[in-house]
Amino acid sequence: MKTVRVVAAVIKAVNKKGEPIIFATQRGYGSLKGGWEFPGGKIEPDETPQEALKREIMEELDTEIAVGEVIDTIEYDYPDFHLSMDCFWCEIVSGDIKLKEHEAARWLTKEKLKDVEWLPADVTLISKIEKDM
Repeated sequence: MKTVRVVAAVIKAVNKKGEPIIFATQRGYGSLKGGWEFPGGKIEPDETPQEALKREIMEELDTEIAVGEVIDTIEYDYPDFHLSMDCFWCEIVSGDIKLKEHEAARWLTKEKLKDVEWLPADVTLISKIEKDM
């Protein structure tokens, strides 16, 4: 089975009430269209995961991020490929988020994290995020 190496940004901020919030996007294309995920994408040859994540978020959301600590590396078997996804805590450095490839996006509080239909690989990350929010 083909392995696809990707990175995902768990972008953290604080809402007007002072609560921590996480940015989620709804996939706008491909076989997984409509599912919710953490934004990111494929790692190109000769790129570090952090470099790939900064590039992907700029391409997808027109936003510059600071990449922080690794949360986890998720290994997940989809029917057509094996996904290896490095997930990082991130914060916005500059820019106003613009959706270029996604159908929708939401900022979610800890209590709302399960209100969206996460893609299977991303589901496995939710419990780790909840602990650290």
